[in-house]
Amino acid sequence: MDITIAVDAMGCDMGPVAAVEGAVGALSDGRFGGKITKILLVGRQAEINAHLAKTPHDSGRLEVVDADEVIHVDESPTAAIKTKKNSSIVVGLNLVKQGRAAAFVSAGSTGAVLTGATTIIGRIKGIKRPALGVLLPNSNGGHTFLTDAGANVEVKPEFLLQFAQMGSVYMESVLDVKNPRIGLINVGAEREKGTSVAKASHELLEASQLNFLGNVEARDIPYGTVDVAVCDGFVGNIILKYTEGYAKGLFATLKTELISKFLSRFGALLSRGAFKRMRKRYDYTEVGGAPFIGLNGLVVKAHGSSNAKAMKNSIGQCVKFIEGGVVGKIAAMSSEKLDERDEKNGI
Repeated sequence: MDITIAVDAMGCDMGPVAAVEGAVGALSDGRFGGKITKILLVGRQAEINAHLAKTPHDSGRLEVVDADEVIHVDESPTAAIKTKKNSSIVVGLNLVKQGRAAAFVSAGSTGAVLTGATTIIGRIKGIKRPALGVLLPNSNGGHTFLTDAGANVEVKPEFLLQFAQMGSVYMESVLDVKNPRIGLINVGAEREKGTSVAKASHELLEASQLNFLGNVEARDIPYGTVDVAVCDGFVGNIILKYTEGYAKGLFATLKTELISKFLSRFGALLSRGAFKRMRKRYDYTEVGGAPFIGLNGLVVKAHGSSNAKAMKNSIGQCVKFIEGGVVGKIAAMSSEKLDERDEKNGI
């Protein structure tokens, strides 16, 4: 399989260094590096080459694609996508549209990446709204796929049904979860709880072929009660940001308490291995970025604060997504739903 991945070299807060080192690291990573044909580093050529000159790399598998403009986070996403045609985000997305790359990874402006992905790459036929999906660690040792995590603040019931369907495809194809359990995030487990949208969404999900368990609360996510947690982007983004902040605060508090007294420090020393493993499980850099599902190609949005490790694992996530044929499976699923609708309408 020919896997070429485009990477926005200008999107990270750290500048090109994180993207360059992440790309180099991805090509040499034993888990997925051998499956990547080439990585295209998109951005200001002189700056990228300056970092590459300091980093040993396989020049035959790394190519720099010049893009001299940068879209900043304080710019209007729609205006920037329209006017900055030679920005690293626009050029990278066009590489996917043109078929030169199978995926695009960016830690740049979230609004610009999502707006550009929808307008340049486009939605899969039949998909009403693409969604941002995030893998959150749970106590079962696995992950729960939260979707939508910020792309669609206002939704309709049929959007949430499709988020669930796409999330189910993702978990089956990428994480090999059989018959994924679906839960609708709500203010209570009772089916009559929530807004009119939540109630209508519950009915659609219940009538679907999905393994729908019903309403779940946000507190169920860390326990792995469901494999796919479905909600609108407003709720999902709050859950995501709170989870990230709470994890950092919890580890900071734990560290302070463990070093406060001699016996605590001694106990911490004995438990160092366990704490290290736990921190690794809740470290976002281990997962990488969030896939934007429902598009005619793969776009992965990484954190703006991503370091080289996060960028490397975002690239690795692309390999799993592509090998799993997620785009094709969502397209096939959507096509089946369109055929069912046309049949009901007598078309």
